[in-house]
Amino acid sequence: MEKHFAIDDLKLEESWRLFKIIGEFVDGVEALHNIGPAVSIFGSARITPDNPYYKKSMEVATLLAKNGYAIITGGGGGVMEAANKGAKLAGGISAGLNISLPFEQEPNPYADIKIEFKYFFIRKVMFVKYAKAYIIMPGGFGTLDEMFEAITLIQTKRIMPLPVILVGSDYWGGLIDWIKDRLITEKMVSPKDINILQVMDDPIKILEAVNKAAHARPIEQD
Repeated sequence: MEKHFAIDDLKLEESWRLFKIIGEFVDGVEALHNIGPAVSIFGSARITPDNPYYKKSMEVATLLAKNGYAIITGGGGGVMEAANKGAKLAGGISAGLNISLPFEQEPNPYADIKIEFKYFFIRKVMFVKYAKAYIIMPGGFGTLDEMFEAITLIQTKRIMPLPVILVGSDYWGGLIDWIKDRLITEKMVSPKDINILQVMDDPIKILEAVNKAAHARPIEQD
């Protein structure tokens, strides 16, 4: 039996599915329109609480939340859980945009604003619409998908420029080298396009980069 995918719904019941798509957009906007300045944090759902990147995600989210930024994640475990937890512990706004998946991603308990999406593309719009910056922690294909979509939107001037910050120079250094050695050397992208990406490890430097883009704020560390 041929497997059925969500995108096939547009062929099966186009008019009805379009209303469902509009409904998801409405739900997202209604839930997030008053969120204030926010940062979207991405990363692997497979990272466990004893992983250094889990702790780093919490640290970054806590610092951002203390300085007035809402934290938006994909609502699941791993990095997403750590970021939502850091925001919540800091008394900030913690939002999780969960996605319905075949293996049922469980929403983490630290998101105060919880939205369930069926369609990836609507969820992606919400991530970028309300973000002053993208923080990219180590992750897999889903994380890369979110990162490269943001880069493409900035490169093609479809959205206002925003910082795309890769956290973990050891993890992301090889990708940056590959972009320089292959994409730029072979003229697949312009040399200036690499400047869309910033690689950082220090949470204070990350906050400074976000503040610079979102109009300077005083930094609160304690």
